[in-house]
Amino acid sequence: MNVEFHSSPFSSIAADALLMLHFEDDPSPAHEWFSELAASGEAKGKVFDLAVLHRPAGFAAKRLVAAGAGPARSFTPAVLRKITGAAVRALKSKGVHSIALCLDHPYAEAALAAAAVEGAVLGNYEVDVHKSEGRATDLATFQLISPADLAPAVAHGETIARAQNFARALVNEPGNLLPPLELAARAAKMANENGLDCEILDEDRMRQLGMGSLLGVAMGSDQPPAMIILRYTPATPSPDHLCLIGKGVTFDTGGVSIKPSDGMEKMKYDMAGGAAVLGAMQAIAQLKPPVAVTAIVPTVENMCGGRSLRPGDIVTSLSGKTIEVLNTDAEGRLILVDAIEYARRLGVTHMVDAATLTGAIVVALGHVHVGAFTNDEEMLGRVLASARAQGENLWHMPLDDDYKDYLKTPFADLPNIGGRWGGAVTAAYFLKEWTGGTPWVHLDIAGTAWLEETKPFLAKGPTGVCVRTFIDLALNWR
Repeated sequence: MNVEFHSSPFSSIAADALLMLHFEDDPSPAHEWFSELAASGEAKGKVFDLAVLHRPAGFAAKRLVAAGAGPARSFTPAVLRKITGAAVRALKSKGVHSIALCLDHPYAEAALAAAAVEGAVLGNYEVDVHKSEGRATDLATFQLISPADLAPAVAHGETIARAQNFARALVNEPGNLLPPLELAARAAKMANENGLDCEILDEDRMRQLGMGSLLGVAMGSDQPPAMIILRYTPATPSPDHLCLIGKGVTFDTGGVSIKPSDGMEKMKYDMAGGAAVLGAMQAIAQLKPPVAVTAIVPTVENMCGGRSLRPGDIVTSLSGKTIEVLNTDAEGRLILVDAIEYARRLGVTHMVDAATLTGAIVVALGHVHVGAFTNDEEMLGRVLASARAQGENLWHMPLDDDYKDYLKTPFADLPNIGGRWGGAVTAAYFLKEWTGGTPWVHLDIAGTAWLEETKPFLAKGPTGVCVRTFIDLALNWR
């Protein structure tokens, strides 16, 4: 899909559909053509409502569309992102190939322009890439029209949305087409195209370093593991060094503690945290924030095999801490702790990880909020501020020291699971034990990385959650 900006008069725009925002509490819209639709009762201004006027007199566009925007007092970039996504999905399904959106005063603002473009690019994405026929039609062109110079904002929004779609495309790939080494290859290709430094640690190198926790998870698969490391260095050296860490389990059977067959096909999404980190790095390389950013994605396949970890096995992590594996389906934390320790050895000053870590977070927060855990309130504040700015829902979860009482074993330093209660918290506390006091935020995205049903503005499947938050965090680092 091509994305364009124009400042031409609205009436001269030749598009299949010309969108204009229509607010629920605006009794007298500025454009006269609204009156015909309003009189018919079609244009009510509710969010996601679309009222269409065909072959409008005096306009080059084939259709004028009143895009419901809800009450003006509640209008935000996050709302507009969803509105444009929903409009793109609805109109392209009716044979529309080009859409233009008008942002007139007082809505001709950079933040709104960027969000509108993001919504259009995200809404255009489909998950049917592997269908041989019957695939959804892509929108050919999306134009943003405004009297203000919003071209930089349009380019900014396109960069962010394409990064999020890059992450979604990775998550959408099935495990047979995206094993760990293929994920590493795609990360390296993206890095090369965007001027990022890339290093891939292979199995032999990780064994030399002593990453016994990560390698323990990988033992049951014929697919070799990898650790992906991408580096962005700003033109002016920065005192801080931000590290983004993403869980990269390309398929998760649960290992010997095998998952139920119902829904296991979705376990290709268990690398959504790693994909979010890689997507964010694509945009970071292009937008050039002021802070140094390193991304680390430990990637493995968790399978059943003759060499698989067994419940009761003990592994030694990179830090030297030993772990009793009580449940082989709690594998994400086992690969993340070696990544966290490696990040500390690189000298990073701040860390954020994203992982589809626990079913417990879905029980606690459903499919609405990401669970956010931290050892540093200031660091959490930065992450929450970026999430709010980008319309992503994060919820601060507890991480009191009392939860450590759930993580006890007489056989090793720590077990990889606690008891029945507080599973998302004990998983986060387990990770915290490897942070060594480095400011850190853990984002459990198990409930938000995958849409079970299509939304008006987003296709069923991978969401790319946290990509925008990570980008905003780096861009606004002070």
